[in-house]
Amino acid sequence: MNSLDRVHTVIRGGIPDKVPIALHNFLLAAKMARIPMSQAFQDGGLLAETQLFAWRRFRHDMLMVENGTTAMAQAMGCEIAYSDHHPPYVVTPVIRNWSDIDNLTVPDPATTFPLNCLLKATRILKAEIGGHGFVQARSDQAPLALASALCGYQEFFMHLADDDNFVHINRLTAICEKAIRRLSLALRDAGADGTCIGELGPATISPRLYRLLAVPYLQKYFQAMRDVGFTSALHQCGDVATTLDDTVHAGQQIIELDPVTDMTKAKSAAKGSVTILGMIDPANVLHRGTPDLIETKCREAIAVVGAGGGFIMGPGCALSEDTPLENVAALIAARDKYGVYGPDGVAKP
Repeated sequence: MNSLDRVHTVIRGGIPDKVPIALHNFLLAAKMARIPMSQAFQDGGLLAETQLFAWRRFRHDMLMVENGTTAMAQAMGCEIAYSDHHPPYVVTPVIRNWSDIDNLTVPDPATTFPLNCLLKATRILKAEIGGHGFVQARSDQAPLALASALCGYQEFFMHLADDDNFVHINRLTAICEKAIRRLSLALRDAGADGTCIGELGPATISPRLYRLLAVPYLQKYFQAMRDVGFTSALHQCGDVATTLDDTVHAGQQIIELDPVTDMTKAKSAAKGSVTILGMIDPANVLHRGTPDLIETKCREAIAVVGAGGGFIMGPGCALSEDTPLENVAALIAARDKYGVYGPDGVAKP
């Protein structure tokens, strides 16, 4: 069973030969390849080169391909700052008042920078890796998260304090969903095996607002992905205990979770429904931890979340560019030691 088979088997509810590994490593990959982030994230060829460099080193099963979380915001008019030391970020939002929504258009990913860079990287990676790895070309932010970027985060969260703004927020989020959906379909056509969007969660908005403003657009988007048979994932930072059922059942095939969400509860909610990806702390374990700690945490995650399948192991969020390479190697080694499945669907050392 190769990497692509392994990931597809898990997503379809089967038992693979061993737990797949996914690396959310776009920052680390750029450093490994010695390509400045400001260049890698604005050039599809260089972006693909960074991912290939890391893949050839670690041979992980899923490549999580992105050029930051501001690509769509830039494509829709925000001013973005690029740096060699951290991900790109919004400098100047495009929505200054609600009437600016009328000027927004859904960008064409094939011709609009930097979405076209992501498409180019996807085509290169698919051609280079072929059927030997799962290329997850990430579609940037989810609808409500993109809406917050377009408004400017501080201003957006102030808008949330007044229910009278919700009609405008919904109008903006609807446009964002259409833009993200168009990008996802373009990535599918470029050869991606799947995609992912990252939404605001309980760490930033209340469960009420999450259910009211985020969930309806997540459901619409994920249904569109299911309609065309494109594997989709929802990335959710922080502890999602208060919205776990909503998060798990938004309609995606994969849910990406941080380890601060209780593993047992997450497994119970997701079992038989969606695959869990992540659960290994990218900061305190993979960045600042030791190989021994990584082995312990991986063994725990495999035992709890990997029982009976339904688990792709990796960092719960993006790896720091300073993550020691020996720690990433320890993650792979722990999977090989503890993540091999027996015929009964139990991973055994």
